[in-house]
Amino acid sequence: MQTSVSAAPAGKATAAHTATDVVIQLRDVTKSYGTVQAVKGIDLAIRRGEIVALLGPNGAGKTTTLTMLLGLLLPTTGEVSAFGVAPTKAISHSSIGAMLQEGKLMPGVKVGEFLAFVRSLHPQPLPMAQLVSIADLGEVLNRRIDRLSGGQTQRVRFAMAIAGDPELLILDEPTAAMDVESRRAFWASMHGYAALGHTVLFATHYLEEAEAFASRLVIIAQGRIIADGTVHDILERYGNPRLSFTGAVAPSAYATLPSVQRQTMQGDRVTLYTRDTDATVRALVASNLPWHNLEVSTADLEETFITLVHQGGAQ
Repeated sequence: MQTSVSAAPAGKATAAHTATDVVIQLRDVTKSYGTVQAVKGIDLAIRRGEIVALLGPNGAGKTTTLTMLLGLLLPTTGEVSAFGVAPTKAISHSSIGAMLQEGKLMPGVKVGEFLAFVRSLHPQPLPMAQLVSIADLGEVLNRRIDRLSGGQTQRVRFAMAIAGDPELLILDEPTAAMDVESRRAFWASMHGYAALGHTVLFATHYLEEAEAFASRLVIIAQGRIIADGTVHDILERYGNPRLSFTGAVAPSAYATLPSVQRQTMQGDRVTLYTRDTDATVRALVASNLPWHNLEVSTADLEETFITLVHQGGAQ
C-alpha cells in the first residue's frame, strides 16, 4: 500500500520546523519495486545548517532516498517531509534545490542566458553576480552550454540548483566523472555556498570528499542506515585502530593482550587491531613477548566504511 508524503500549510520557512529546526524528516520509510525492497525502514532527521554526506555502495538505496526527498517518488510506507511540508510544496516555494545525476541542459544556449532563464523561475533568486561568483562561471558566461567541459557543465548544474537561493541543497553524486582539478573547484564553490548557512545533503562515492566536507555521515547498506554520526564518532565507535611491530612469534601469541580484536602477519610484521591502543601497548610493553619497531595507527575511514558495509549487508 502506498502512503502519501506528509503535508502542512505551505511556505518557504514554516513555523512547524522553527521550533525543532528539523529540515528533513523521514519516518520508517520503505520503498519497494515489485518484490525488490530498495529502502527498508529509514528514520532520519537533518537539522538546519548541517552538511550531511550520504554514503553507501551501489544499490544501497541512496538515490532512491534522495528521489523520495524530492517528491519524485512516493514511499511505499512511511512519511517524508521537508520543512514540515510535502517535498513538492517545499520545492514549489524554492526551499529545496537539487543537482541530480541525470537530466540534460539546453544545448545551443549560452551559459549567461541559461542562468537568467533559471533565475526567472524563482520568486527570490540569488543575484546574478553572486550566483556566477559562487559557481565560478564568470569565464564561461558567453560560451554555449554544449561546448563546456565536464567540470564546467557540472558547475552550471550546481548554479541551476542554487539559483533560487534554496535553504536546502540536495546533490546526488555531484562530482561523478570529474577529474581531480574539477572536483577541487566544485568543492570550493560548495564551501562558499555552505558558508552562507545553508543545509546540504549530498550522496557521494568519494570518502575523502565526505570526510573533508561533511559535518555528519549517514552510511546506508541494503536499504538501511547502519551508521550515523560525525567522522570522529564513527571511527571511534566502529573503527579499528591498530599497532604493528616486528615480531618473532606467530601473531596468535598476541591475541590475549587487552582489547585486541584480531591479528595478522605479513612477513615478520605483526598487526594487532584493537579497540584501545593505549591499553594494548601498555600490556605489550609489560609482557615478555618479542617486539620492536612499534607503530600505532588511527582508524581509517575507508577501512571502517568497508567493514560496516560488509557487516550491514550481511544482516
